[in-house]
Order: sequence, then structure tokens, then C-alpha cells
Amino acid sequence: MTEPALRLTRLTLSDFRSYGQFVWRPAGRVMVVAGPNGSGKTNLLEAISLLTPGRGLRGARVVELPRRGAAAWAVAGRFETPEGEVDIGTGSPPDGPLERRVFRLDGAAPRSQADIAQRVAAVWLTPQMDRLFQEGVSGRRRFLDRLVYAVEPGHAREVSAYETAMASRNRLLAERRGEAVWLDGIEEAMARHAVAATVARAGLVARLNAALAAGDAGGFPAARMSLLCGIADRLEREPALAVEDWLRGALAGGRGRDAAAGGAVLGAHRADMGLADAVSGQPAGQASTGQQKALLIAVILGHAALLARARGFGPLLLLDEPAVHLDAQRRVALFETLAGLPAQSFLTGTDVETFAPLRGRAGIWLSGQDVCPSATADHSRDGAEEWRSE
Repeated sequence: MTEPALRLTRLTLSDFRSYGQFVWRPAGRVMVVAGPNGSGKTNLLEAISLLTPGRGLRGARVVELPRRGAAAWAVAGRFETPEGEVDIGTGSPPDGPLERRVFRLDGAAPRSQADIAQRVAAVWLTPQMDRLFQEGVSGRRRFLDRLVYAVEPGHAREVSAYETAMASRNRLLAERRGEAVWLDGIEEAMARHAVAATVARAGLVARLNAALAAGDAGGFPAARMSLLCGIADRLEREPALAVEDWLRGALAGGRGRDAAAGGAVLGAHRADMGLADAVSGQPAGQASTGQQKALLIAVILGHAALLARARGFGPLLLLDEPAVHLDAQRRVALFETLAGLPAQSFLTGTDVETFAPLRGRAGIWLSGQDVCPSATADHSRDGAEEWRSE
């Protein structure tokens, strides 16, 4: 069994969410965080997610992250990576506004968040994603982009540059200061970054579907993902430069329409992710909650295997309440697959006995009733530790 090439070996929290001063040393391939509601389980996963670029698994604002009454917060992680041991930290700047957030890579400021993304990657599943196919497009697009970021760290730059250019265009149109020369330059940037982002999204979808078809999702239903995007449709028929020209012209011709609408009605920000059962063809939006959860888990597992092959390490898998809505057979399938994946996994749940099939193969942190722990949880032994329900 191949050990994960990327592993979190120490997590340090300082005045983060419900935690005061807390050090955790997870050692297992699979780590279970079990305890009652409100005991800080999801906060641990969120802390890990914030050690990668972006706003973390909750998408929270920076001002929401400090512990109540604290003036600043920090999260730090030590990782084993294919390039050796690395320390990554994030939190409030030493001298600066608390609404800002900074990163540290081996004690120094990284040139960009892409430096962080080159070394670590994480993918997560949260209970809020149970509504992914009933709510707006933006949540599904963010889920897809997180998968792309892990495989192609540069994708984050393209998406950010596109969104910055789009915001500038929207502002000029709203203020009726739409000088043609300014808008021409902004729309050229929007078209270039939109096509680059779409190429990356389409590439990930194709590679992930191949991984899922090969059975990389273990005992979960074969899922098939699709990219619902006018730009992607064009790219199937035309070269990228021709699609850039088309989009630039469409944006220029639609300035009046977009000014009235309050934003661009065409672009990479309109992309959607489709997901369906590959055998039956049933779309996830028409499936039961349990079936939707199973399809999303299949995507997460297939993506982990894909990333391990593409970059030499699997992502950290942060699965918040993954057993909810799964029947007993699929819970066992999930645990068996995680135990064999070349990726480190972190699972949460309220009942430790839910994870009984992992006994002897997983480490556990029993989070107690105290939601403001100031302690050290040490799982420094290799392998797994036994546990009992308390």
C-alpha cells in the first residue's frame, strides 16, 4: 500500500474559531474527528483548508475567523511533501488591518499563493454541498474550480485575473465612463483569461471522467461530469485564438445590454458543472439526496487518484460528516477506498461508532464538550490507533 506523498503532520491553531492554543499531530492515513455538535470538528477541517489558497471550506470572511474576543488569529501546518518537509502558515498580518490575511511559506512571505498551491492541495465535501444541485450555479462552479486548482495551480491566477477585469468593466459601464479604449483593453483581458480558464476546466472534466470510467471511485456509482459553458462549446469547434476573438467581439457588442443588466451576460463566470450517473444517465439534480452524495464522493475519490498520478501526490481530503445520507454499504465502501488511496483523509462525525469499519486503520481525535480547547492531541505513532466510544 502506497503511503500518501502529501501528509499533514502537525497543525497549530492560535485563537482560531473555537480554539485558543491547540496543537494536533495527526499521523494516520485516515484521521477521524468525532464529537458532539459544537465541539469544533468542522473548525479543524476549515483550518486545514485555509492552508491552501482561497477562502477555505466555509468561504468565510477573514473577520469571522478569530476566536471571540481575540484581536488576531493564526493557523500553521507542517507537511511532508515529495520535495521534503514544508511549513505553511496563514492568519492576521503582524502589522496591518485585521480584515487582511497573509501567508507564510517556511517562515517567509511567498511570491504568490501559487507557491502554496504548488506544494499542497486539498479538496473538501461539506454538508452544505448536499444542496449543490438545488441552489445557484456559483456553488457548482466553485466546486469545479477547486478540483482544477489542485491539478493546475495556475488556474487560480486565470480565474482571479478574469474576475478582476470583469469587475473593472462592470464599474466603468455602471458609471457610464465607458471610454472605448479602456473597455477594449479590459475586454481583451477578459477574453484571454476566460478562454484559458475554460480550457483548464474542460481538461479537468475530460481527465476526471476518464479516471471515473476506469473505476478510480472504488465502490461508488460511476459518475460523469460535464462543463455547461458556451465558451467550452465553441472550443470544441474552433481554435482558442478564434474563440478569444469571438468573445472579445461579443463583449464589445454587448456593452449596452450589459450596462442595463448590471454585468456581463456572457463569459467564464456563467459556466456550470453538470453531474450524472454514468450508467443510468440520471442527472444529479433529479436524484435523491443519498444518490447525490454518492456521486459527489465518487468525484472526490476519482479526483484524488487523478491528482496522485498527475502531480505525484494526492490532495488532502477533508470530508465533513461524509457518512450522512449514505447507507451502510456505501459507508463501508467509502472507508475501504479511503484506506487504500494515496491521500491523507480527515473525516468528521458525531458518533464514533459510525467509523467502526476503520478501527485499527485510522487515528481519531475525540473532540469533547469544551469548544475552546487549549491542548495538544498527539497521534505521533505510525499506523492507526484503536478507540472506543465515550
